[in-house]
Amino acid sequence: MSSTDQLGFSFKPPDRRIWTVRDLVAAVRTHIEREYGDTWVEGEISNFRAHDSGHLYFTLKDQNSQIRAVMFRSQARLLRFRPENGMQVVLRGRVTIYEDRGELQISTEYLEPKGAGALLVAFEQLKAKLEAEGLFDAGRKKRIPTLPRRIGVVTSPQAAALRDILNILLRRHHTAGVLIFPAQVQGDAASSEVSAGIRYFNKARNVDVIIVARGGGSAEDLAAFNNEALARVVAASEIPVISAVGHETDFTIIDFVADLRAPTPSAAAELVIRSRQEVEDQAEGLRQRLVRAVRYRLLMGRQALTELAQHGAFGRMVDVINRRQQKLDDLKNRLDRAEHQILEQHRRRLETGAAAVRHYDVRRMLSGIHKQLDSGVAALAAAARTLLLRQRGRLNQLSGQLEALSPLAILDRGYALVFDPYGALLKDAGHVKAGDEISARLAKGSVNATVK
Repeated sequence: MSSTDQLGFSFKPPDRRIWTVRDLVAAVRTHIEREYGDTWVEGEISNFRAHDSGHLYFTLKDQNSQIRAVMFRSQARLLRFRPENGMQVVLRGRVTIYEDRGELQISTEYLEPKGAGALLVAFEQLKAKLEAEGLFDAGRKKRIPTLPRRIGVVTSPQAAALRDILNILLRRHHTAGVLIFPAQVQGDAASSEVSAGIRYFNKARNVDVIIVARGGGSAEDLAAFNNEALARVVAASEIPVISAVGHETDFTIIDFVADLRAPTPSAAAELVIRSRQEVEDQAEGLRQRLVRAVRYRLLMGRQALTELAQHGAFGRMVDVINRRQQKLDDLKNRLDRAEHQILEQHRRRLETGAAAVRHYDVRRMLSGIHKQLDSGVAALAAAARTLLLRQRGRLNQLSGQLEALSPLAILDRGYALVFDPYGALLKDAGHVKAGDEISARLAKGSVNATVK
């Protein structure tokens, strides 16, 4: 409806639109997401909570303001570090509104620590966690065998590190066996494949020591060896593990967890097995020392024996020994005779028993038992048939009696059952009056009537 003012101008008031709360929130959310669909924000994490579903919830704040943030599982699983309260971060995400509470929040797509790189933060966090659990303790490290018969190597078949290891092992001790488990050593699948190699060797028990090898590279290239699951597999290995990842200046988590850390893959090959010449030289030195020690002991023993032989007690000792030997021979002869007698008695008893068994016809006994069983089964069957016939006759008799007592049987003899208008059985004519509708049940069908 329009109106006219004193100057003659007419105007129409705007239409009043009434929103539902959800429609208003949805409209605002759409507008905000369109304007701030790709936004970078810097702030401090607080109220951090990692849900069982894998989603991460936290508040991003600065000195004056705060905003809620969520990172869903699909993005959270790609994080190289674990967010913590008080950590300064930079995030990239989409500003939106959570409709159920009408709250402004950021749906986070990417998150990185401010200043230090995500890989370095993740490395330090995992290192501190595993060190607190005691996985770096020297007391739990296993000793590397001196001369392993077989060496397991977990690495990429195309890696230069593998060629270096094989060349050194061939030069130092060509009789040592080498088993190679092919695995990626870079990328998302690397940690799981290296873990699979360590588990395989522990299950197969076909090597004495395991080398995990990879050449040098950037922090991103070596990130697979900073994986917590891989570190725990290395720590749980019952076979000693040597970590040979990167160059001498490169450190990864498995370097601290492994039983021995080698600066390079080539150094791992030198550490795991001593050269053949070193072993032969050491063995020759031990042989010479043993020969000298035996000669000295023999000389001293001969001298002591000579002195004892000249003593009178030695002669008496020899006489006692001779008498003991004679008694031992006598006891042995008695034992042989007793053993022969016992064997002869058992042989005669065995022959007697065999003769008795030959005269005992087992088949005849089994035939008699079989006949008794057949007779018993036949008698049982006859008794069962008799009992069934007797029970059937009794059943027929009771059925006849039941039929005779049935109310419906009375109807067959010309009687009828009369019911009042309410369906109750009439037993007294005084219970109805003229004009009442009654019904009668006959043997076949029923009829309706009116009382007059």
